[in-house]
Amino acid sequence: MKFGIAFANIEPFGGPAEGVLLATAAEAAGFESIWTVDHVVVPAGYSSRYPYDPSGRFASREDKAFPDPLIWLAYVAHATTTIRLGTGILIVPQRNPVVLANELATLDSLSGGRMILGAGVGWLREEFDALGVPFDGRGRRTEEAIAAMRALWTQERASFEGATTSFRDCYLRPQPPGGTIPVHIGGHSEAAARRAGRIGDGYFPFGVDRAEVPPLVDIVRRSAEAAGRDPSTIELTMDSYATTTEEATADVKALQALGATRVLIPAAMFGGDPGPSLQRYGEELIGPT
Repeated sequence: MKFGIAFANIEPFGGPAEGVLLATAAEAAGFESIWTVDHVVVPAGYSSRYPYDPSGRFASREDKAFPDPLIWLAYVAHATTTIRLGTGILIVPQRNPVVLANELATLDSLSGGRMILGAGVGWLREEFDALGVPFDGRGRRTEEAIAAMRALWTQERASFEGATTSFRDCYLRPQPPGGTIPVHIGGHSEAAARRAGRIGDGYFPFGVDRAEVPPLVDIVRRSAEAAGRDPSTIELTMDSYATTTEEATADVKALQALGATRVLIPAAMFGGDPGPSLQRYGEELIGPT
């Protein structure tokens, strides 16, 4: 079992000193990875339904700070050596895939191959409107962007032809030191599960009820088999709903039973001074697991 920290780049750890403190303490405690969330802007008074809260709205205020996930990860990467750097998730269809491929490969190279791309399609139509990016068709564009980025990461002189992205004979340097960057598909829908089975290195069903997990995992498995892939190679990352270390211990066992290979613990659980509580968590759970 692998353990990660979720929601790492927002309050209370969005600032420079706080972020470094969280990342270094998590690394020292034995956490495998640290994961950031993503919103470029949150338009005031949005009407899109937030899918991860019964109210259909963010639990926090609209003007909550969302530091850029890749820049935040790059900042804390310099202070760490082993903890992996994940986006949980990055809204891929809002970005130019060629530019994004370079940004991710650069961060992966500078950090010694520690990058994990958690990729999602997004839910906030008003944010897409503010960026001048189409909301409709974002699932197709996400899949095409992932294929285009993998071409740039793996081919000596990359070419790709798609409906929304095309290039020929392009050098992308640096390329990821491990040959590519793992792509984990995030999302609570059946479409996300099918996408993970077809093209994902992992699946992250964020914010779903525990009862919904087995059917989604079955969709991942069947989609992988239909695509000629081995389902056992697809990692399953799940988020814990725990608010204390004691609750997390029980929750981890439940997630293991559902097939999780990685559990993400919300950063806010560890408070403003994360060192002691992270160390306790590492000693009581990560070590013996």
